[in-house]
Amino acid sequence: MIERLEITGVHLKLWSKLEKYVYRKIGRLDRFIPRHAKKSVHGRVILSENRKTKSATCEVVLELPHATISAREETMNIFSSVDIVEVKLANQIRKYKTAHTQHNDRRLLRRLLGRAKRSK
Repeated sequence: MIERLEITGVHLKLWSKLEKYVYRKIGRLDRFIPRHAKKSVHGRVILSENRKTKSATCEVVLELPHATISAREETMNIFSSVDIVEVKLANQIRKYKTAHTQHNDRRLLRRLLGRAKRSK
């Protein structure tokens, strides 16, 4: 689970069911985050409701080392907004992971080749 996750409501009272739902959905995105970045992830969730247009908005900002990832969705239901934002963030985190762990894979390959050459 993402340890530092702030949830705020704008024109919306946060009830316990909604808060638990957000923690469960957004908090488990750490499965996609690289190991070296898991401890320093900071997330902000902003839930808002517009009663005139009868719409609910969910905006999430994840601060990772060397990048900031954000997603926003506006639908009729706050729970569906959270679901859609979760999918968007998962895709962005996968892209972040491939971009930031490729260098480590090259280093690992170089170490393994060096060990193989020394053992001959």
